[in-house]
Amino acid sequence: MKNTDHKKIALVTFCIDDWGGSEELWALAIPFLKNGTSLTLYKARINRSHPEIIKLINQNIELIELDPQLSLKKRVMRKVSRLIQKIGLEEYRDNHSLYKFHHEIKNSIPELVIIAQGINFDGLSYAYQCYLLKIPYVIIAQKAVDFYWPYPTDRDYMRKTLVNANKCYFVSHHNKRLTEEQFGIRLENSEVVFNPIKTKRQIIPFPPIDTGYRLACVARLFIIDKGQDILLRILNTEKWRQRPITVSFIGSGHDEQAIRDLANLLDLQKVEFVGFSDNIEDLWKNYHALILPSRSEGLPLSMIEAMSLGRTVIVSNAGGNAEIIDNGINGFIGDATEKDFESAMDKAWEMREEWPEIGKKAYLHIKNHLPASPETEFATSINNLLDG
Repeated sequence: MKNTDHKKIALVTFCIDDWGGSEELWALAIPFLKNGTSLTLYKARINRSHPEIIKLINQNIELIELDPQLSLKKRVMRKVSRLIQKIGLEEYRDNHSLYKFHHEIKNSIPELVIIAQGINFDGLSYAYQCYLLKIPYVIIAQKAVDFYWPYPTDRDYMRKTLVNANKCYFVSHHNKRLTEEQFGIRLENSEVVFNPIKTKRQIIPFPPIDTGYRLACVARLFIIDKGQDILLRILNTEKWRQRPITVSFIGSGHDEQAIRDLANLLDLQKVEFVGFSDNIEDLWKNYHALILPSRSEGLPLSMIEAMSLGRTVIVSNAGGNAEIIDNGINGFIGDATEKDFESAMDKAWEMREEWPEIGKKAYLHIKNHLPASPETEFATSINNLLDG
């Protein structure tokens, strides 16, 4: 007799790194899925030695690589290529990953497929295969970009894919609204979810200021998204050279050398590169404020985590940041341009004696307005879809 309690979920993730913050929501939700639920993870390439992947292996998650022999450079090129040509059932055999995914889910017939995207349409060609096969699917979008719109010949199948999803999850109202505007549709099947944070939501002591102020730019070293070049140009102005501040770039990414080269070219003596840090609370014991001049975002975890620990944040008006920040009250916000972001930095500097109090308000906002366990809420939504 067939076990009707056993449910199969397929999840395909489009994070090109071994692991990223965009993976935390679905990964932490796994233990809260219905008993008897099995999950198969599809990804272009899987680093089985990565600590987070090892955790999945220990949970008996099946791992399937869609393009195991493809180099990072070729993967990025193929990803771009997919976005500049219409991908339909009759045209996709030249895309090995997409063909393999279609073949896999056609044979396994999961009860639900989760499409875990980076931006708001980089996985829709895969979701479209679910639509064609009449397999229920949900879509997660971790980011939407104002200057990056779908290619004209992709619009029809992408619109159809979005409208027919069982659910479209977005990490901010901005991302949901921008997606609707980009496709000219209202997504009644959409929902805003939050990503889990690693901090305990407690104010940690404000560091001493006797040697100056230490600002942390906690972000992937990826200029087109995170805008580190904007910050470096501002720091090159005379008034910021004279102010007693140090900026630490905390993170890794393929633009690290480019950012280092620009800092060296500008001869910025109070800029340092710290590398990736996994211990967020220890990190913030040594810094007074977060600074993040992103050009595009979903809702940055580094901002939420800093606020949850009672730190002032100086961020750009990207993604859902303006949904969280009340300028001058629980943080500072400006557009991702040198002129406007510097204005936000100037305002923050003028109010620097109030940073501990602003940090307390930031902490209270996160405590009172963001769910304590978004992964369980996401799991409940998935379980409800499985039951339906």
